[in-house]
Amino acid sequence: MGEVDFTDHEWTGVFEPLRDPSYFARVRIDPELGTIGWPNVADMAPEPLYTAAQRSAVAAAPTAQS
Repeated sequence: MGEVDFTDHEWTGVFEPLRDPSYFARVRIDPELGTIGWPNVADMAPEPLYTAAQRSAVAAAPTAQS
């Protein structure tokens, strides 16, 4: 498991409302699409989110010491 950091993301187009943290917080998991979405029907493809979360998890994973 990992995290995806959108802090410095430039939101444009249908995603522009996500600039407002209170609107961004209205995110929901869409059970039909298997990804996250917002009330304005903006959603994100799960594959890039998964890849970004995996990179985050790998970067944060502790290293084994011998």
